[in-house]
Amino acid sequence: MWGWFIALVVGGGAISSVKIIQQGNEALVERLGSYDRKLSHGLSFVVPGLDRIAFQETIREKVLDIPPQPCITRDNVSITVDAVVYWKIVDMEKAYYKVQNLNAAVVNLVLTQIRAEMGQIELDETFTARSQINEILLRDLDVATDPWGVKVTRVELRDIIPSNAVQESMELQMSAERRKRASILTSEGERESAVNSARGKAEAQILDAEARQKSVILAAEAERQGIVLKAQAERQQQVLKAQATAEAIQIVTQALKTDPRAAEAGKVLLALGYLDMGTIVGKSDSSKVMFMDPRSIPATLQGMLSMTEDGNGKG
Repeated sequence: MWGWFIALVVGGGAISSVKIIQQGNEALVERLGSYDRKLSHGLSFVVPGLDRIAFQETIREKVLDIPPQPCITRDNVSITVDAVVYWKIVDMEKAYYKVQNLNAAVVNLVLTQIRAEMGQIELDETFTARSQINEILLRDLDVATDPWGVKVTRVELRDIIPSNAVQESMELQMSAERRKRASILTSEGERESAVNSARGKAEAQILDAEARQKSVILAAEAERQGIVLKAQAERQQQVLKAQATAEAIQIVTQALKTDPRAAEAGKVLLALGYLDMGTIVGKSDSSKVMFMDPRSIPATLQGMLSMTEDGNGKG
């Protein structure tokens, strides 16, 4: 009877001395109320009645959800901020013996750091510098939780929500800013349009002036060429007349040598040539006025004929 009792007691003690720690966990063993050792994952043995598992917790990374909390920015704007924190235990002994209720301590520390950080920046910076705020919170929390054997690996601010009054004010400000930008864009467009119009008019005037200048130059050149061509034509005409006169004189001279009666015809031609010369002089732009009495024309012709006869006689 006693043998069975002793066997049961020994068997029960042996079973209670066996402890199995799950993968990713660690356990702290106390002996007679004092810390004795740390158990890692796997099979371990303790002394029944002397040893006990005081604390067992995972060493894997955990997620801590921070509920929305009211904060006041540096410019006295009320906002609501929530966050998520990633952390893990790196020293199981410190996490159990240095702080009581580790989770609550980490939550309160995160809330305190968020309020402190939000109070150092203005509202506009909370939207534009979120990554910098996350880095500052991560650094400060990592330093603050180090005595507890905790490592903070990441901090992310999720939502930053201003109060309703601030949101309405921001919406009005954004609407005014949009209207301002629209007015600026409209005025810039009108200014560019006016500048382009003025530039187009100036270029058109320049092109018109250049065209008129070219037209005047071409007209002057055409007039000059016309004058030159007219002078050349008159010169050629005079040359041809001179050649014709020379040929006519040569023909008359030849006729005078062969026909004695040709002298009378020559006198008549000479008188007619004199009359033609007067007509030409009268038509010329630079001509002088010649006064001749019609009654003296026969005497003049007679004198010219006598001069011709004298010339022929001397010859």
